[in-house]
Order: sequence, then C-alpha cells, then structure tokens
Amino acid sequence: MKAIVVGTGAGGAISARELANKGFEVLILEAGGEFKPFTRRISLVEPLRKLGLTRNEKNFSRFIPAYDSVRSSKDLILFRGMAVGGSTVLACGNMVRAEHGLKEIGLDLTKEFDEVEGLIKISIFPRERWRPMTSNMFESADELGLKPNSTPKAIDSLKCISCGLCEVGCGSGARWDSRRFVADAVNKGAVLKTKSPVKKIIIENGHAKGVIVGSGSRSRRFESDVVVLAAGGIGTPQILKASGLPAEDRLWVDIVLTLGGVSKGANQLNEPPMVWYTKEEDYILSPYINILSHFLHKPWKNVSIQDRVGLMVKLADEEQGTVYADGKVDKEITSHDRSRLDEAIKKAKQVMVGAGVSGPFIEGVHNGGHLGGTVPLRKEDLNDMKPSWLPDGLWVADLSLAPRSQGLPTILLTSALALRVARKIAEVEN
Repeated sequence: MKAIVVGTGAGGAISARELANKGFEVLILEAGGEFKPFTRRISLVEPLRKLGLTRNEKNFSRFIPAYDSVRSSKDLILFRGMAVGGSTVLACGNMVRAEHGLKEIGLDLTKEFDEVEGLIKISIFPRERWRPMTSNMFESADELGLKPNSTPKAIDSLKCISCGLCEVGCGSGARWDSRRFVADAVNKGAVLKTKSPVKKIIIENGHAKGVIVGSGSRSRRFESDVVVLAAGGIGTPQILKASGLPAEDRLWVDIVLTLGGVSKGANQLNEPPMVWYTKEEDYILSPYINILSHFLHKPWKNVSIQDRVGLMVKLADEEQGTVYADGKVDKEITSHDRSRLDEAIKKAKQVMVGAGVSGPFIEGVHNGGHLGGTVPLRKEDLNDMKPSWLPDGLWVADLSLAPRSQGLPTILLTSALALRVARKIAEVEN
C-alpha cells in the first residue's frame, strides 16, 4: 500500500512515521529544502537593522530562508516554516496540551497526547538559568494573581547554550523538532523528497490517486493509494482549492503581539523564549524577546536587544480568514480581537512595571504562526477522522482539522491529531 505524505511538520512527520511503522510504502514530499539554523551572532546583523534593511518581512526571509511570510492584511503577517521540519524548526519547543473546541465536538485526544509526550523528552527549563528579569516578571505575575506556570519544553537543558535563538533554529541540537520523526520514518523505509511543492491532488472516479508536484513543463506525477495532506493551515487548503475541492474560510492564526519595554542589561536573549506562561480564558502571557519585532518593527529601532524586555500575548483569535488556490490569504484582526488584545496588553504592562521594567512601552508586530481551522472536524466526522466531503483516499493530518483557535502552543495538538488520523488510515486503507 503506497502513501504520499505532504509536509514534514508536526503533523506530516508523525503521520509518515506511523504509516511507515504500519508497513506502508511512504513517500514524503516537502516543499522546502533541508533546514539550516541561523548561527550568526545577532550583533552582526544589527547594522543592517539600524539601516532598516531587515524591516521588510521578505528581506528577513533572506537571512532565514525557512521563514515563509504572507501578509494577510495591512496589520498582520503570517509566518510558517518552509523546510524539512516545517514550523517546528522555528518554534520555541513549548509542549502544552491545547484542546479548545475539542470537547464541543466530542474529541478526546488524551491517549494520543500521552503517546506523543512519551516520544518527545519534555521537561521544565531550570529556573536557576532564567534571567533575573524573567524571574522578576514571574513574581510580578504571581502577585497579580495570574498564576504563572513553568512551560513544559522539548529542550535538553544540558545541551542548551541559552542563545535565545529557538525561533530561528536550534544550532546546538538541544531542542526537539519533527525532523526526528522524519528520520524515524526514513529508517523504516520511507523516501523523503525535498523542494517538491505539491500543486494538485490527482482524483479519479472520486478517489485520490496521487499528486502533481511543480507546474508547467517541470510538473511531475506521483501515484499512490493514499494521500495525506499535512501542509499546514495555509498549504493544505491551497492544495485542496487548486484541486477543485473546498476548504472553509475559517483560518485562525493565534495572533501574537509582544509588549516591549526597557531594562538596562536585561539580556533576555540569554535564555530560551517562553520559560513560563500565564493562562487566561483566551490568551497567554509569556516572556519573549521577539526577534521578529526586533528586526521588522521600526519603533523598536532605538533599543538594543541587550536592553529590550518583551512580554508576549498569544491570543485565540476569531476563526475568520480565507486561503486561496494561489496561496494568497485574507485574514484581518477583527474588532473583537483588538479589544481582547488591548485588555491583554494592559495586563502585560502591569506585570512588567511590577517587575521594574521601564518605558517607553511599545507594541511589536502583529503576527501569527499557528495556522489552522481550514478543514475543521465536526461531531459527525469523528468516526472517520475526516470531513465527509474529502474524496476516498484523501486525508488531512495537520492543524487545519482543529475547529477553534487555541491561544496556546500547538505542536502537541497537531501531533496528536495527526497520530489519530494516521491510525485511522492504517485501519481503513491497509
């Protein structure tokens, strides 16, 4: 039984691993190339930042090619990883169980969460290695009644060099990413092809029969019995619509907005991002230097990264956004999103002031990197773990399946969803 898995992020990697373990002949197609972390010192790029040469998100991607950016509106930039490992190679290694919207449809992923956590070494980053300002903000949040908790992370603290560059790739090998699951699949006989962007699904007599990679004279056809789309909340609906299939206009992105303040010599970069977090109903607060805003945001120009202090808001946004067949995206920050962001930023400022951070307090770039909701599961879909309108042999195994925005880290959720889907594929298709 031949299976094609499209994508190597949290969903695609574990799907390929599981199917290879179940005896499928697996072909993994990744649109990007092999990932190389950013290993230069941030200080070497500072002159370019001060000249404004890093301020455009497309220029930023020249420094870190795996960052693929889409400006979905004037005020919002969406980022995704376009390389082996997908967005996991650009993540902060946070492993929190995100379950918003799952109970409403009757989906319990406890078994899958347990299993994924067992596959990934998860621990708390030692508090004695937190920066003093990070500890001060933790205490301030606690005094405000926000009940901060240490963040479960997929980081080996013995290997971690506290460079703070998790979001541009781990150069020390301390942080887990989904390339490890890809390697497991390859060791079981799966074949990985990079720089192979899937354009369309081949559908014959109502059954998915493979994919078309590339376009025009450079296109190539790969046939299979099963196709698993795990190209993310933008890539998956783009491929579906290009294939004449629907996807819902319910894109959510977990909007990130970092409040930046100043504390001389804080050196917040000298620790992993997000070592603790507070959880409210629809957002979290977490210490985060925010390299994206440091390079892209003009108002942050005059503060050195050594003196910059950041506290992130990650918001569960409204599920309203459209992905088109050409990859363009329409996604606005709604008035409801803005009012909740304003509320969260006020709370973040209270935490920072209580910790001794001074102004000017300046908001960073509105961005989103958890892309989901475009192929949402409903109660009636749970037995099959796929929407009924998908053709036979075609499956989705990424965050597109999650019906609600999370406002939380989503690697565990994506992996758990994909593992459940892959098990169903093995049951039905093999």
